[in-house]
Amino acid sequence: MIIVKAGGGEGLDMAAVVADAAEIVKQGQQVVLVHGGSHETNVVSEKLGHPPRFVTSMSGHSSRYTDRETLEIFLMTAAGKINKLIVEQLQQLGVNAVGLSGLDGRLLEGQRKESLRIVENGKRKILRGEYSGMIEKVNAGLLKLLLEAGYTPVVAPLAISTESEGLNVDGDRVAAAIGAALQADKVIILTNVPGLLRDIEDEGSLIKQIPAAQAESYLDRYAKGRMKRKVLGAVEALQDGVGQVIIADGRAEKPVQRALAGEGTVIG
Repeated sequence: MIIVKAGGGEGLDMAAVVADAAEIVKQGQQVVLVHGGSHETNVVSEKLGHPPRFVTSMSGHSSRYTDRETLEIFLMTAAGKINKLIVEQLQQLGVNAVGLSGLDGRLLEGQRKESLRIVENGKRKILRGEYSGMIEKVNAGLLKLLLEAGYTPVVAPLAISTESEGLNVDGDRVAAAIGAALQADKVIILTNVPGLLRDIEDEGSLIKQIPAAQAESYLDRYAKGRMKRKVLGAVEALQDGVGQVIIADGRAEKPVQRALAGEGTVIG
């Protein structure tokens, strides 16, 4: 079983990802496709007059501040437009896909983080009214039911809180959590760079192999910006039983098969 995460940023060739995933499914492999939605959400937020706000946590992670209005825009774009367009493309390619968000069937459940502790202009602040959280539980039975019946799940990165509120959750961590819950052979995280780079300005500085035991040290030394969450998701997935995580280039032709062939950063 393979979990494929296709990022929501600019530059990624989603059509190539979908076509490649469809080819792998037709070869008899079970695939769960997790997608992002950050870029489209930014575009729609601007059009609706509620521009995105990004903040930096005390630990240095950058994330979207998700108030209730932003959550509803994210639901509209990620669980709506993006998810259903991917399902449509897979159906056109002969794959019987089912689109889900983490709210459906309580697929992804976690505790709501009602406030954020951030650093802004050198000052520490607390932002309230936050609708994000960490995934604590995956309804693996629902995914297994679909997979065993021949369906291909397409998952939008939203979860449901223990109080039954929608939550914005990180797509890379979603892929890691699903991979762990299903004990997947591989989790493939596709992004708009070749993998983890020693120098973020040099795409030729790709780190090709990282032993699982050393992954956290590479996280501290080389992972910058959103790559931090990808490597962190990889560490979590490996700790919870996933066989291998590959961070690879989603801009190339046949990106999933290239990753399976070892192109990218192989962790594990």
